[in-house]
Amino acid sequence: EPDVTIVSGLKDMVVSEGDDVTFRCQVSHENARDVEWKLQDVALQNNEMNEISVEKGKIHTLTLRKVTEQDIGTIAFRVGAHTSTA
Repeated sequence: EPDVTIVSGLKDMVVSEGDDVTFRCQVSHENARDVEWKLQDVALQNNEMNEISVEKGKIHTLTLRKVTEQDIGTIAFRVGAHTSTA
């Protein structure tokens, strides 16, 4: 299986409380396995507050809905041994 790397990393975002924010990370290969999103070292699941999806096979997105002050912190995207943070 090819080593999947991060082609385009996360970018820092500033948003107002109550807004949605979307983070995007592009990887080198489609259908990447061993992918994880974290907020402040807590693994995120796909649910009503966090929308995790893949666009065009290589662009992994995380949307945090109606952010609050508790959402301040570092977002991390990991694929295999590679990580990007914002």
